[in-house]
Amino acid sequence: MAPKSEAYGSKRKLVDRSKDHSSKKPKFDKRQPQREELEDENDGSEISDFSDPDDGGAPLSDTKPQNKESKNGDNQAGKVFEKGQNSRESHIKQRQLAQERKSQKPLADDLHRTKKLWERLRLKSKVPKDERQKLVEELFSITTGRMKDFALKHDAVRVVQTAIKYATPERRKMIAKELRGTYPLLAESKYAKFLIGKLLVKGDDEVRDIIVPEFYGRVRKLINHPEASWILDDIYRGIATKEQKAILLREWYGPEFHIFRQTGEGEAAPSADLSQIIAEQPSKRGPIMKYLLDLTNQLIQKKMTGFTMLHDAMYQYFTNVKQGSEEAKEYMEMIKEDENGDLLKNMAFTKSGARLVCLLLAHGTAKDRKQILKTYKDTFQLMSSDPNGHLVILAAYDLIDDTVLTSKSIISELIGKTEQDEVTNIVISINDPNARLTIRYPLEGTSKALFDAGRADDLKLLEELWEIRKTTSKKDPEVRRKELVAALSPHLLAAIASSPQDLISTSHGSQMVTEALLSCVGDKSEALQAVASTAKGDPSEIEESEAALTPREHISKAPHGGRMFKTLIAGGHFDKATRRIIPVDPPLHFADILYPIIKDHIIAWATGPSSFVVLNLLESDDFSHKDELKSILKKNRKTLEKAATEETPEQKAAKEDAEMDGEKKPSKKGKKAGAKKEAPVGNMGSKLLLEQIKG
Repeated sequence: MAPKSEAYGSKRKLVDRSKDHSSKKPKFDKRQPQREELEDENDGSEISDFSDPDDGGAPLSDTKPQNKESKNGDNQAGKVFEKGQNSRESHIKQRQLAQERKSQKPLADDLHRTKKLWERLRLKSKVPKDERQKLVEELFSITTGRMKDFALKHDAVRVVQTAIKYATPERRKMIAKELRGTYPLLAESKYAKFLIGKLLVKGDDEVRDIIVPEFYGRVRKLINHPEASWILDDIYRGIATKEQKAILLREWYGPEFHIFRQTGEGEAAPSADLSQIIAEQPSKRGPIMKYLLDLTNQLIQKKMTGFTMLHDAMYQYFTNVKQGSEEAKEYMEMIKEDENGDLLKNMAFTKSGARLVCLLLAHGTAKDRKQILKTYKDTFQLMSSDPNGHLVILAAYDLIDDTVLTSKSIISELIGKTEQDEVTNIVISINDPNARLTIRYPLEGTSKALFDAGRADDLKLLEELWEIRKTTSKKDPEVRRKELVAALSPHLLAAIASSPQDLISTSHGSQMVTEALLSCVGDKSEALQAVASTAKGDPSEIEESEAALTPREHISKAPHGGRMFKTLIAGGHFDKATRRIIPVDPPLHFADILYPIIKDHIIAWATGPSSFVVLNLLESDDFSHKDELKSILKKNRKTLEKAATEETPEQKAAKEDAEMDGEKKPSKKGKKAGAKKEAPVGNMGSKLLLEQIKG
């Protein structure tokens, strides 16, 4: 049996040597004594001699007695406590080292103090004025002469902004001069760029002339920078003068324009009009157009499409390419291919961008126009109230032959889909100086009521589009307008019928209601009846409504109300050329609708501010109650005579205002004072009514 056991034993030894897992136990047994030996060493001289705490190493010798104590005490509790203590001590040590590093930096103490001052100064409502003044003085005593050092630190630039906020104009100029030479660098900073904006907003023209020239020659670099591009565009859009804007925009035309730039001093003022530059130097057209195209395309590819400067440059490019050429077609495709349509949407809200979109609509094909309209989906309401965006909508009205597409894309979004939305949107639009054009333009065209002297540029653009339309559109303009009116009519008439009081409560609302009832097509009976119903009640009483926050005056007391009723009774517009009313077809017959409603208070109307409404009733050809009205007026002749001879409340108020102005402004001596014309006294409408009922 002995040889057999020996054989088994030898086999186990061979197996133990050949397999790796059999060596785990001996290795595990060897580790424990090694650890105990290390723990038994009290001084740890070899490790302590090797590690130098001055070099930043952790003091390993301190941890060994702790480990030894944990062996003798409660192991579990000791480990948790010791770990927490080690971590806390380590964090304290790190904070101390960080504080030491900060204290060794320049301006450490001053920076710490200015931050404390900033913390106090930013609490505007909680700091007394006297204390704030002392804090500002201390802040300037620290920062004066070292503004650059503070402005170029990301955690100290807010201190300079606070100094600008509470500084006097002289101190702001001092800060601007101290920072001279650093503005392009500050513009590239995520935080310091706001310092430039605050300095420009709070500063004057001298500060502006210090800052803006520092961006000359750096436009291409800064317009591509993620931070500096926005402050550069803000300066270009809202701060720079006309000459400064021209110098900045000329840098888009090539390197020579920022190397050899015109300053406007002692020479002709610089112009950014590319057509003028090309006319003066025709040989440079190719390089200029290529450079301009590359720079604009570079920004479009980066999705940096919201810059006014970019839109101005794009407008200059498109207006200087030959329409119908490959250049123009490729440029339009580049604009249309922008993902998500951000470029077109941003362009609609700047002056040059909106005009460029209008030109794209004018020169584009039907497919191009449809794609552009699709891009602006869910944006038309916002565009309608914008000083520039509404022009894109007017251009679409005039240029797109497919009026079904226009009504579905634009009109339905402007008006709304539900009846309540229609009324709300129309009321908001007609009282907005820009949005009202998008509602009334199809009805009135380019009337002076819409396009006053302040909109001369808008009218000039529309006339330019009409010339282009002659070669790109197949539909007659009048046919297009009538189709748009037909699409708009159901919405306007329904809104007037449902909420007439809300619509006629303002002057512009009354104008829109008048034009809608004269120009819209379809059944107007409900709308006419609703408008007439607003005249019910005694004009001498003030209407009180639960919906209205303040009592509402009777519509006859409002000048715009009287004008509206007079025009509807006349049944058409007054033509200055022929000096007569041109009635609409079919006629409105509004006189017969209005008279039964105001009949009970007709004398109050005849002697009030809207007395001309009663006069128009008598002069109307289709009024069927003339005899009845005349008999009522004859019975109340004395009341009419009294109103015709006595001062009206409006005349009394005007007289008092004139007397007060005369007391404030003494008459000029040395000049012959001409005889003042006496203001008319009495109600002019009542006087004319007395003439009508004579005999």
